[in-house]
Amino acid sequence: MVKINDRYEFPLQLDLDRENGKYLSPEADRSVRNLYTLHSVLVHSGGVHGGHYYAYIRPTLSDQWFKFDDERVTKEDIKRALEEQYGGEEELAQTNPGFNNSPFKFTKYSNAYMLVYIRESDKEKIICNVDEKDIAEHLRIRLKKEQEEKEQKRKEKAEAHLYTIIKVAHSEDLLEQIGKDVYFDLVDHDKVRSFRIQKQITFNLFKEEVAKEFGIPVQFQRFWLWAKRQNHTYRPNRPLTPQEEAQSVGQLREVSNKANIAELKLFLEVEIGQDFRPVPPPEKTKEDILLFFKLYDPSKEELRYVGRLFVKGSGKPLDILKKLNEMAGFASDQEIELYEEIKFEPNVMCEHIDKRLTFRSSQLEDGDIVCYQKPSPVGSNEQCRYPDVPSFLEYMHNRQVVRFRSLEKSKEDEFFLELSKLHTYDDVAERVAHHLGLDDPSKIRLTSHNCYSQQPKPQPIKYRGVDHLSDMLVHYNQTSDILYYEVLDIPLPELQGLKTLKVAFHHATKDEVVIHTIRLPKQSTVGDVINDLKAKVELSHPNAELRLLEVFYHKIYKIFPHNEKIENINDQYWTLRAEEVPEEEKNLGPHDRLIHVYHFMKDTTPNQVQVQNFGEPFFLVIHEGETLTEVKMRIQKKLQVPDEEFSKWNRFQRKDVYGAWEQYLGLEHSDNAPKRSYAANQNRHTYEKPVKIYN
Repeated sequence: MVKINDRYEFPLQLDLDRENGKYLSPEADRSVRNLYTLHSVLVHSGGVHGGHYYAYIRPTLSDQWFKFDDERVTKEDIKRALEEQYGGEEELAQTNPGFNNSPFKFTKYSNAYMLVYIRESDKEKIICNVDEKDIAEHLRIRLKKEQEEKEQKRKEKAEAHLYTIIKVAHSEDLLEQIGKDVYFDLVDHDKVRSFRIQKQITFNLFKEEVAKEFGIPVQFQRFWLWAKRQNHTYRPNRPLTPQEEAQSVGQLREVSNKANIAELKLFLEVEIGQDFRPVPPPEKTKEDILLFFKLYDPSKEELRYVGRLFVKGSGKPLDILKKLNEMAGFASDQEIELYEEIKFEPNVMCEHIDKRLTFRSSQLEDGDIVCYQKPSPVGSNEQCRYPDVPSFLEYMHNRQVVRFRSLEKSKEDEFFLELSKLHTYDDVAERVAHHLGLDDPSKIRLTSHNCYSQQPKPQPIKYRGVDHLSDMLVHYNQTSDILYYEVLDIPLPELQGLKTLKVAFHHATKDEVVIHTIRLPKQSTVGDVINDLKAKVELSHPNAELRLLEVFYHKIYKIFPHNEKIENINDQYWTLRAEEVPEEEKNLGPHDRLIHVYHFMKDTTPNQVQVQNFGEPFFLVIHEGETLTEVKMRIQKKLQVPDEEFSKWNRFQRKDVYGAWEQYLGLEHSDNAPKRSYAANQNRHTYEKPVKIYN
């Protein structure tokens, strides 16, 4: 797939009756006048791999055009809607107008993609008023619903200052989320029950709302405030006092929230009695510490929430081992290892807890998290990837699921791999090669993702050019989860020692261009390129000499000397052209001249004449004493152009101080000449030519 950005003009009025209606289909109604008026222009901006659509429309066919670009609608003039959407090339404004330098042109990537014309005789029928009854019922319902939702959002926004959002997390949220959505801390507050409460309502009234929602009577509810700690973890900090619960919701939010966010985050503590019914919360003294417990299973690589307990600061973990085994479903005398989850940003901190020390000596406090497990089996056959809590949390912290795409199909996710941000370049290449069933990982070449353009970066990652996967995924300050891969025919370290050039070979007698990919060591010369090419191309005779040219915007800028090194040759912007050296150029007389010949058109704009080159430039030998008529005949013969066509061309010689060569011969074409080869004799020198690509 390619997107064609060539200039293509379209009219404001389209007469399909002209030339006896030759553009109408056989079944078209010829009894009506087939005169059409342009109603709208759909524009595509961008390339084949992505872009943006917008439209120019004149809803009533008046002279006023409107641009519809997503939710923005703006008034535009006719030039914007028509001429600026024809495509083609655009000129960069002259930086030094005083100099005779030719303007720099670049392709316009925004142009018309689809046109809508309305037949004049049907205009009244199509451009008519629309009543509500004309709109399908399902659309009316949908539009009404959308309008109501929009109005509700507007109202909420206008009244936002009167309300507080209260997010309530309780044990069920922890059970549901830990080990699935979250591994660190206790809960994702965006996924818990949220209440929108008027600020002046007392907190005690809000508790009645909670009773209705969760089925927990008010007398059994105890709420804790969350606090963000200095190490960036977020834990329940302290229970609300009876005095605070008597305050309004708005006052309470201000107490809890120094950052002034319009939310109040709470943890709802509910104690469950022997009969599985709620009981009033136990009295909390300074000696009591609320701890949360997570259980880790190394064989399943599974972490889950198992509950919370109040412990005494002067007590020891030994005192609660029986209870912890019961919560885990273990035998009461099962030996277990305990760890404190301290923090996870920027790195994981998880420390072993000494069961013989008091909780206070281990510096445990309200809201702390204890993770526990059966001891790792020593010397057993059962090998666990992550035998203990710290190694598992380290793994979860660095885990990265990467979406891999083939560089050739850069919009489609092809496969997913679960990797670690700490994986080295070799680790990543090996995992990709293994997934693709490739024996040699060095034949994998990876390319990072540009988060802004949503495309692969132009330069691939060099072999072992980055330390870790995390370096591959970062683009400026953004992190992506996409990597592109290619499978090379030779190992990447070897390829990096080579220079790859795309060379367009113009056959001496056949009307075709063949593009070859030449791959040689970087220290090679242009002579080596030519020798490599000779083995690949069809020559007009075995002893033909080849030369390599640099072509840019339909002008020849350079003939490469055979001894020039190829390392710094750029084939991204310039075209590299190889061709046979004609016999007449090999034996130049002392007064013969080798000049450049270019095809051009004059684009006459107000106040200045622009010269626009196109087609394939070439060399021509001018012999001493040769007349212009003779030169014309030789050019016509060389290009194999019919007399009738050739007679339309004017020629002139000009001095171009800033051009590629100081003097050249220009073949002027009239602007209405077709910009393509004739069917009779498509000749490569004349205009464009068929291209074959060999890699």
